[in-house]
Order: sequence, then structure tokens, then C-alpha cells
Amino acid sequence: MSNGWVLPDEVLRDAPAYTPRPGELADLELLLTGAYAPLAGFMTRADLVSVSRRGQLADGTSWPVAVTLQVPAALAQGLDPRDPARRTLVLADAEGAPVAALEVTDAWPVRDGVAGVGGPVRRLGDGGHGPFQRLRRTPEEVRGLLPPGRVLGVIADRPLHRPQLAQIAHAARTLGAHLLVLIPVGEDVGGGLPPEALVRSVFAARDRMPPATLVGVPLSRRREEISDALLRARVAAAYGVTHLLSTGDTLSGAGLRVLVPRELAYDNRDGQWRWREDIPPRNRRLALTQGEIDDLLDRGFPLPEWHTPPAVAKELVRARPPRRYRGLVIFLTGLSGSGKSTVARGLADVLREQGERTVTLLDGDVVRRELSAGLSFSKADRDLNVRRIGWVAAEIARHRGVGICCPIAPYAQARATAREMALNAGAGFVLVHVATPLEVCEQRDRKGLYARARAGLLTGMTGIDDPYEEPTDADLVLDTTDMPIDEAVQAVVRQLTETGWVEPRLPAV
Repeated sequence: MSNGWVLPDEVLRDAPAYTPRPGELADLELLLTGAYAPLAGFMTRADLVSVSRRGQLADGTSWPVAVTLQVPAALAQGLDPRDPARRTLVLADAEGAPVAALEVTDAWPVRDGVAGVGGPVRRLGDGGHGPFQRLRRTPEEVRGLLPPGRVLGVIADRPLHRPQLAQIAHAARTLGAHLLVLIPVGEDVGGGLPPEALVRSVFAARDRMPPATLVGVPLSRRREEISDALLRARVAAAYGVTHLLSTGDTLSGAGLRVLVPRELAYDNRDGQWRWREDIPPRNRRLALTQGEIDDLLDRGFPLPEWHTPPAVAKELVRARPPRRYRGLVIFLTGLSGSGKSTVARGLADVLREQGERTVTLLDGDVVRRELSAGLSFSKADRDLNVRRIGWVAAEIARHRGVGICCPIAPYAQARATAREMALNAGAGFVLVHVATPLEVCEQRDRKGLYARARAGLLTGMTGIDDPYEEPTDADLVLDTTDMPIDEAVQAVVRQLTETGWVEPRLPAV
């Protein structure tokens, strides 16, 4: 049964469609469910100016943060806010399924090739799909489930270990409040866990919480922490929260009272968590940092039971197995002729011989022929080629395989996107810069590309008339000028072994 708005066939047929970025899709869902009330759509220019200057929408309603939608300028040019037949934009999810219709009331240039569009949104169809849809209740539904009185809100954007659970229990008991746990289920929830793993880990701690209502909310992190915190407080208030327990970066807002808990420590005299200053130093154990937790998981060591409930630890190990069992993207970048493809092939052979994981080699030339045929060597097409390689490698790594990539990848932003894709898939990413100098690469010139570029017969040649942005974040730098390929391959294997991505091997006899 549909609970959405059905557009007239002729409008739906003729309206252009666009898939927003993940953060914009999260904002769209919050708009559609009423979590951003009284905001009913993406902001117009007048709203943006007013929010930036006065913290209010153009109509005077208090609102803390910009909620915007950006589209390609060419798409915006085909929309006319004054024409009812040409002002509808269908917004689709990542798979292209229509989610909502935006009635564009304003459009404006943002930067070269990008425009902003604003106006009210209305749902199309019967809602979304994906894991844990049953938890994605609207604010109205959740408010109807809550008992009268105070409601303590917790935004569980990280797994809940014993110190956090102790803080929650103390706050709920002190306030006499019902507990409402809001679990971010947007694509980028932070903390290095996919949203479904975060949900499972929070549910694993449920038996250690006071009586609680758990809700999935499509929150994704904004780049600016203050804006992110203000908006999260606003969303929490929409779900019925009266008091919000700070997680370290949540500020007051939306009329909420924000509780900032005191630091707890583990008391080894009786195994309880108490205020840190109430425990003698010799009996005090501080909570593990996120870095310490990640390090234990990466190395395959158990999380200590004094710090993490066993059920939570089990979910974290499932989601973040030791590095030697986790998927991995190895990304070799360098000039044409630097030796990166040869090193990549040798590395693939070594890892296949070890047999610990499936290994897929995504060679630049092969990918150009099989995956990116038709793309030119313009900057936009080069970025698209690297993005495709990064996406395929991330999917390989998502399923615990190893993807070895060796494109030139001359631009830093494209390499950063490939890294982000791998990390979002729960995999590792190792960047190897094969930094063989240009003059050596030109001397090798096995394909004759440099000679053609010097003769003016080839344009856009990296290192000649197109820049190569040298990585500043490489995990390993190789120069194959005087380094045998076997030695270069072993250098990569050593790096992988030392950082825990492959098992140490005894030398062959």
C-alpha cells in the first residue's frame, strides 16, 4: 500500500531525475519523515542567507544549519520555477528508484558546473528499503510510543562499551527518564563500521540498558562538527527527546537540556565503573580509547571483558575482523613506465601463492579496455576511470578479497576517493607510490608514449603536458630505477606483513 504522493503520469514521465549524494539523500529522508520540521524541503537562497546571518529561515523560524541540494548546472538549466510543467525534479536513490519529487521554487549558480536548487519535497512510492527498515520510524510514530515524562536521548554513533552504558544508566536513573537510543543509519555513520554493524552492536548491549526505545535515523556526518551537533540536537528533539546525553561533540540546541557526563573509570576493587576522581589511582583503570580498541581488533586480540560486554565484542569482531582476514585494496600509483604494473603482477603472484584470500589484479590498461572503453584522457574521464577502479576494488575487498590496482591515477582527489570507497566498505587501503623519476620512465618508454608526446603527436601525457600530483599520504614509496622487481615486490610484502595485512611467512629453504 503506497503512503507516498503519486505524480500525474505526464509530469512523472517528463520530469528529469537525479540521484543526490549520500548526505543529501539522508537529509531528504529526514525531510520526508518530518524530522527536520518545520523545514519541508531543501532551502532556497533566501533561507541560506538568513540562516548564515541570523540562524533563522527566511520566514523567521529558528533553524541552525544549511540543508541544501546541489545538482549539475546543465540539469538546473532545464528547470523553470515559474512553469508548473517544468519545475519538478524527481529525486532517486542510489539504485535509481524514485524517492521524492522536488518542486523547484529557486535555482542559482554555486560554482562552475554546479547549481543549487530549493523547494518543498514530497515522497513518491511507499518508502525506502535496506537493512533494519523496521527501526526507521517517523518522529510522529516514535513520539506516540514514548511514555509521558522525561525522555533521555542518546545518539549511538559508536558501539556502547561498559563506560558509556554506565553513564547512560546513571543519567536515566537520576532523571527518572525513559531512554531513547537514536542509531545513525546513514551511509557515513563514522567510526569505521557499516550502519548495519553499528545497529547490531547497539542491540547487543540492550540487555545492559534501562528500559529503552531504539530507533534508526538516517543521520550522516557533516564536515563541520558544530553544525553536525546542532542539527543532531534538532533531530533528537523532533523524536521527543527532552534531555540529550552528550557524546563529546553534541551541543545544546532545539530547546534541549544537554547532559555532559563526568569521566568514568573502572574500579578493580569490585569491578564497578565510578567517577574517575572517586577511585584511588592504584585501583583505577581508564576506559580504552577508540585507537586502542581498533588496534586490538586489527591484531586479533580479544577486547577485555572489564571494558566491553562479550555480546558487543562478538559483533565488533564480526564487523572488523583482524587485518589478516579483512578485505584489502592495494593501490599502486606512478608515471607510465615507473614499474607499477610489473610490481603489481609480481605482488599478485606472491599473494596467490600464499592462498589466504582471493586476489584480483585491476591493471590500468586492462581496465581501460574492459571497464572504461570509450573514456578519453581528459581530467574528468581520468577521474571517472580511477573512480570505477576504486569502486570495483572496494567491492572485492568488501567480500574479504584483495584488489590490486595499478593505474597512473595522477590526481590526489581521485586517489582519496578510492581510499574512501575502500574504507566505507570496511576494508583496508594501502597506497604505494612507485616514484621512479620521469627521465627513467622516458628511457624505458616501452609503449612509445613519451616519444609521441615529445613529438607533439600525443597530448595529455602525464608528466609531459599533464601534471602528476605526487602523493603525500603514501604508505610506501618505491623507486625502481636501480631496484630489481623481486626486491620491490618483497618491499610491498614486508609493508603488508609489518602492518598486519598478511601473515608472516618463514623464508623458503
